[in-house]
Amino acid sequence: MPDQLTFDLPIKTAFGREDFFVTSSNSTAVKILENWKNWPLSKLILIGPSGSGKSHLANIWTEMTNGVRIEAKYLMDIDLQVASQSALCLEGFEVIAGNQELEAHAFHLHNLAQESGAPLLITGCSTPSTWNLLLPDLLSRIQGTSVAQLQSPDDVLLNAVLIKQFNDRQIAIDPKVVTYLLKRMERSFASISYLVNELDKGALKVGKPISIKLARNVLDSFFNDASLDYV
Repeated sequence: MPDQLTFDLPIKTAFGREDFFVTSSNSTAVKILENWKNWPLSKLILIGPSGSGKSHLANIWTEMTNGVRIEAKYLMDIDLQVASQSALCLEGFEVIAGNQELEAHAFHLHNLAQESGAPLLITGCSTPSTWNLLLPDLLSRIQGTSVAQLQSPDDVLLNAVLIKQFNDRQIAIDPKVVTYLLKRMERSFASISYLVNELDKGALKVGKPISIKLARNVLDSFFNDASLDYV
């Protein structure tokens, strides 16, 4: 049977509060974000590994506060005075480390937000002490900011996120396949994203629903760094 043509269709990612799953691994961070009116100095740093739900939580917080969400690497493109007047989330903060111009902008924005009383949420993948910021004044402000951490995912959360990512792609997945994956996959959100993407591509290529056989092939490819056989 010849391979079917596949197309890169847009994926609708659900980022609402009802789509975020709270378990023991993230409940503390969620409570801290929901209590944003009582943050010390009206600011917080949220950290967690790639794919852990930081962007989802940042989106929820931004909606909750009627704020603005900006990727830190684009700080040069915004009006700092305007941005500092409302609740503000700076995502991926550690990427600006080593860029003196961006660090200076971040420091200025931090001070403007403090002066206006606007809450500030900063996100990153690692602990702030590893960000290697160059500007001493910015470093001191970061060191003086409370940190909330998203912990490594538990089984309940991995299961929920795996199903959510299939749902985001409008894929009806057999629960047996989900169980098979959870028992064998690397226990991280990044691996979930990879596996769901490869399973989606594989199912489209062969024109069949995602099966345990396909899941096994994708997992073998993932762990052995081999070319993927979809058949």
